[in-house]
Amino acid sequence: MLPMDTIQYLLPQNRIPLAWYNILPDLPKPLAPTLHPGTLQPIGPDDLAPLFPMSLIMQEVSTERDIEIPGEVRQIYAQWRPSPLVRARRLEKALDTPAHIYYKYEGVSPAGSHKLNTAVAQAYYNKKDGTKHLSTETGAGQWGSSLAMACAFFGLDCKVYMVRVSYDQKPYRRALMEAFGASVTASPSNQTESGRAILAEHPNSTGSLGIAISEAVEMAAKDPNTKYALGSVLNHVLLHQTVIGLETIEQMAMAGDEPDVIIACAGGGSNFAGLTMPYLGRKLKGQSHARLVAVEPAACPSLTKGRFTYDFGDTGHLTPLVKMHTLGSTFIPPGIHAGGLRYHGMAPLVSHVMDLGLAEATTVQQLDAFAAGIQFARSEGIMPAPEANHAIAHAIREALDAKEEGKHRTILFNLSGHGHFDMQSYIDYQAGKLQNYDYPAEEIAMALAGLPTVA
Repeated sequence: MLPMDTIQYLLPQNRIPLAWYNILPDLPKPLAPTLHPGTLQPIGPDDLAPLFPMSLIMQEVSTERDIEIPGEVRQIYAQWRPSPLVRARRLEKALDTPAHIYYKYEGVSPAGSHKLNTAVAQAYYNKKDGTKHLSTETGAGQWGSSLAMACAFFGLDCKVYMVRVSYDQKPYRRALMEAFGASVTASPSNQTESGRAILAEHPNSTGSLGIAISEAVEMAAKDPNTKYALGSVLNHVLLHQTVIGLETIEQMAMAGDEPDVIIACAGGGSNFAGLTMPYLGRKLKGQSHARLVAVEPAACPSLTKGRFTYDFGDTGHLTPLVKMHTLGSTFIPPGIHAGGLRYHGMAPLVSHVMDLGLAEATTVQQLDAFAAGIQFARSEGIMPAPEANHAIAHAIREALDAKEEGKHRTILFNLSGHGHFDMQSYIDYQAGKLQNYDYPAEEIAMALAGLPTVA
């Protein structure tokens, strides 16, 4: 018999979900419409056709609760899904807490993170609709790696605009993308009008996801054989990630436990939504009591300091306007090592759920996040990605609160990816080169001053 501190809750391959869960029909209030950037009127499916295949556009606006996962997608999922749910008993012991701590480990995917759940789906639908090339952006490189791999599987060309600061910080992520056949360019670049405009004003720009999105969108909009793929934010992307929560519900039942608090880091919102939306669906039906907590970096606090309003998804104002928590599309956060969390906005679905009071948000400083990641690694033997460290840090907070209160608490968090390609960030942390950032209120105010006017 295995010792009690090595328990994993594993599902067989035939328990990969048959359908993604769409929470939209179960919400008490519908999402605000997406607006055309020129007319400021609600857009229709045809307005999105230059960027996305119609199959994904229809998922974006679907009100069906269960959307079937194609067999070919499930076959690829079977390379790593169902992913394990693990009871973090060693961490519990290190914290001397009465809390039960569980983590859903998405780092077992071939690309090393949860991003592959939607990359495979998006590549499949694009291939089916006749797309030849995909363009995208990436921050830390987890999404770029995932889309590059998915494109290799389906025979698509992949162009990735990688945020400059991450391009420099994470050369091995770049190498992985290129090994899968992708072309990777540091953003902002001289390859696009939007990139050249940024460089003309800020020659040494470290870039942002908003800028990289502009470049990738521009490339797709100008070429009828190219479509754009996004790794977070949009409804269909969050939909594909619900395999995480659907599996976890079944695995928690295997463990004979039920979460009191569910935690995930939040940059654009995909891994948070992937774990929590199936639970929120149960909560709306009275079948769960769990608190849902999104954890963001203090350096890029869109949920905790941003405004819930209409904004562009990119810096160049090429995308439609969506209602979301935003720091302003011109906001460029400092070069923290959690590159996947450096986005000025938050998924409209996650923002809407927050606005309805159905979830909560908090922040973690960079040094606290890395300290938590080191503690987790020494307890559980997994080196987490810098993004996932934010979720770990708050899980530790919750466990210590339970200890102080002398009460039981079951904590569940999403370990969204491993940090094997992020070791330079740990080297910098151990050498004392990293620092905390509290983004100045006046800088946020300046970015928010440029929000579009929507009646």
